Amino acid sequence: MKTLSDFNFENKKALIRVDFNVPLNENFEVTDATRIVSAKPTIVKILEDGGSCILMSHLGRPKGVQDAFSLRHIVAKVEDILGVEVKFVDQCVGEKAEAAAAALQPGEILLVENLRFHKEETAGDKVFAEQLSKLGDIYVNDAFGTAHRAHASTTIVAQFFPEDKCFGSLLAQEIESINKVMETGEKPILAILGGAKVSSKITIIENILDKVDHLIIGGGMAFTFIKAQGGSIGNSICEDDKMELALDILKQAEAKNVQVHIPVDVIAADAFSNDANTQVVDIRNIPEGWEGVDAGPKSREQFHEVVLQSKTILWNGPLGVFEMESFAGGTIELGNSIAEATKNGAFSLVGGGDSVAAVKQFGFENKVSYVSTGGGAMLESLEGKTLPGIAAILE
Repeated sequence: MKTLSDFNFENKKALIRVDFNVPLNENFEVTDATRIVSAKPTIVKILEDGGSCILMSHLGRPKGVQDAFSLRHIVAKVEDILGVEVKFVDQCVGEKAEAAAAALQPGEILLVENLRFHKEETAGDKVFAEQLSKLGDIYVNDAFGTAHRAHASTTIVAQFFPEDKCFGSLLAQEIESINKVMETGEKPILAILGGAKVSSKITIIENILDKVDHLIIGGGMAFTFIKAQGGSIGNSICEDDKMELALDILKQAEAKNVQVHIPVDVIAADAFSNDANTQVVDIRNIPEGWEGVDAGPKSREQFHEVVLQSKTILWNGPLGVFEMESFAGGTIELGNSIAEATKNGAFSLVGGGDSVAAVKQFGFENKVSYVSTGGGAMLESLEGKTLPGIAAILE
């Protein structure tokens, strides 16, 4: 696996695929700069070597050229985070972009315009990728969030740098963290899968049953398992067409000696509202007209015990409707348990949109080992797929 440390960037121009697809408010100000901060170590290493950086990214899903999606809006924020002036060019291919890249001196940074202003980017067009390749001497992919897409800038462009391509430090860390869970993790290994639907996690569950010792199933998807086993779940969310599959997963887990932990009690509400009436009930006996919205106290205790005895922990998905304050308790307590296990020496990886949002919201970001920046890309890695953006560097 080629990383930044395999290259000296002195007098070289690094063409870096970053993921600066950051949220902007109505005044075009960046509201969450995590992705820019995550790219900083790669950029700093190249500049310190005496190289220059050409940064390319997408922003949103523009239909052609739309000023609202121009990367010029984020230049000030990127400068602020990197502490270096960032030049901007309103093209990403063609003469103007090539001239701007050619004029770049060691220690300088150039940000090119939104790649998705060109439909050729998402189409993985080879001619467009070749035009991009003219901007730099070494190709660095540091965009894990888009590594599962075979786009021109994430995958195809690597063909034009047969020897001179590598992973940036963020992408290398992502690969390493997932390998720690899937390949090299210290046992016992625990996977915590939450969220609403079993259907969105089937391939992950089937792929990780060979790797883990414990599996906690929480959130809305737990009710499909409980109903399949004959429990009464009231008005709780359930995928009736996935009940057979749920039973099959439990059988597979048993055959592979994986201990599955499903909540035993829940906080039930009489409406999907923060102000609803609530009661703690056995998960198998939720009254009609009530729905499970969070893990109950007994479940939280049991999960705490499982987390503390684990040496490698993957967390993907909340235990309840954490967006509503009244139903965030289970997710917060789980976060505390994982933080405690991490402090005691366990390796913990958090990934997937909702878990990452919860970790940020409740202040666990620095209390776990690694927070993945790529939702879809991480899920596909856990499903056992080789991501095109990663394969392109390894080829």
